Amino acid sequence: MKIQLWSIGKPHEPYIKMGTEDFTKRLNKYFSVDWLIIPPPKNAGVMSATELKKQESKIIIEKLEKEDFLVLLDERGKQLSSEDLAAFVQQRANESTKRLVFLIGGAFGTDETIMKRANFTWSLSGLVFPHMLVRLILSEQLYRACTILKNEKYHHQ
Repeated sequence: MKIQLWSIGKPHEPYIKMGTEDFTKRLNKYFSVDWLIIPPPKNAGVMSATELKKQESKIIIEKLEKEDFLVLLDERGKQLSSEDLAAFVQQRANESTKRLVFLIGGAFGTDETIMKRANFTWSLSGLVFPHMLVRLILSEQLYRACTILKNEKYHHQ
C-alpha cells in the first residue's frame, strides 16, 4: 500500500520541513510514503472562499484515482486514538488498498464535492491548527500508528 500525504498551500516552512521529512523517512520503513503539496489556484487572493474551494476541489479530483481511499482531515470528522488510527491503517492494508490518500484542505476547508468523495473524514482534534502544523502532526501520528502495529517502543501506553 502506498500512502500519499496531500496538502493545499505553500511548501513546508523550515520549522516544519525538518520534522515532516524526519517522520516521512521513518514512515517509509513501513509503507511507501510521499508528500504532494498542491499550490493554491492562481488568483486565489481575489476569489471568494466558495470559489476558491471549488477551484481547489477540481485540482484534487483530477489527481485522485478512482480506487484511492481518501481520508479528509477536517475538524468536523471523527476523532481517533493512536491505537484506532493504527487499526484503521491496518484495515486499509488488509483490504489491499493501493493508495491511501490523506488530504489537508485549503485555508477555508474543502468543497462539498471533496467531502462527498472522501471515504473517511478524520479530525485530529476539536482544536483548529495551522495547516503547516497539521502536516507535522499527521506524519508523526502515522509513524506512531505504524510503530503500534509493529509493537515497537515509540508509543508508550
